[in-house]
Amino acid sequence: MLRRKNKLLNYVFFILLFLVTQHSFAQKTVIRGFVDVLANYEKGKFGFGLGEQDLFITSELNDRISFIGESVFKFSVSSPTQFNVSIERVVFKYNFYGNHNLLVGKVHTPVNYWNYTYHHGRVLFPTIERPLLFSADIIPLHNTGIGLQGQNFGPQKFGYDLFVGNGIGASEINDNDNRKSVTAGVHISPRDGLTVGVSYYNDEVAKGAHMHEGRTNLYDVKQSLYSGSVAYFGKKFELLAEGTLGNNYSDTTGSKGTFAGYLYAGIKIKEKLVPYIRFDNITYKSGEVYYRNNNLAAAIAGLRYEINYLSVVKLEFKHSYAEIGGKSDRVSAQFAIGF
Repeated sequence: MLRRKNKLLNYVFFILLFLVTQHSFAQKTVIRGFVDVLANYEKGKFGFGLGEQDLFITSELNDRISFIGESVFKFSVSSPTQFNVSIERVVFKYNFYGNHNLLVGKVHTPVNYWNYTYHHGRVLFPTIERPLLFSADIIPLHNTGIGLQGQNFGPQKFGYDLFVGNGIGASEINDNDNRKSVTAGVHISPRDGLTVGVSYYNDEVAKGAHMHEGRTNLYDVKQSLYSGSVAYFGKKFELLAEGTLGNNYSDTTGSKGTFAGYLYAGIKIKEKLVPYIRFDNITYKSGEVYYRNNNLAAAIAGLRYEINYLSVVKLEFKHSYAEIGGKSDRVSAQFAIGF
């Protein structure tokens, strides 16, 4: 029996070795960095701050195998003299046929356009911060597992994503239960600058699972997320609208639905100057046991000056409302670069 297992492992090893060695090794590695600095005025106080410093690595080992690595360095909120390091992405990609790829590692969960398109380099964001549905943990930002990806099929440039991972509450090195999350999404780009997509995410979050910001899940929760996106970034106008309906089920409360969405719009009045607005809204169902259950809304008006592709200045006014916490206003400025 042991010999059979060893033979099987040897066969698998030689098959993988054969696939890898069929293509020339002409490795090309690119290391990029992103960082931003901020100034804020809120509640009568003015201050400066450092954002995230992002180390972004891409490497093409040969014409079929590539790697993406992304690590973020940022100062701790609880201890401002110290910093935290987080590994945001570790992705091995194997192009096994045409435009079809096999992905293995830690990825940005392909649930909507923003999470699918933007990494942690703030210079690429259309606004200073992510929309509220990200900071409120409505969607799982990352996942570790294996998936299939395809892009640019036919005149509509059809694409798909299918990913199976550890899911919410698990770590990058181990799962906290035997249940796996499933993400499935499709999108099309029928014209330059336009992308329309929908996705579905299913997971079961175990009781006692550790969540973001130190929270602990108090119930076994079955979660389904239904998301839709419309993005258009043309020469003159910019539009990005996304919405997610989250359905959380527990034996205690039954099904509870939460809707989170945002609308962004910008217009280029000059080649490098873009005034923009964004509206965010999160509405929770009464009795929600998984999310924080604090209705949120925000309105943003801003101005973005694109010095060049890797150097941007943004100025924003943000009015926020929280059912628990009330209203607040903030004026922010950001200088973000890539290097």
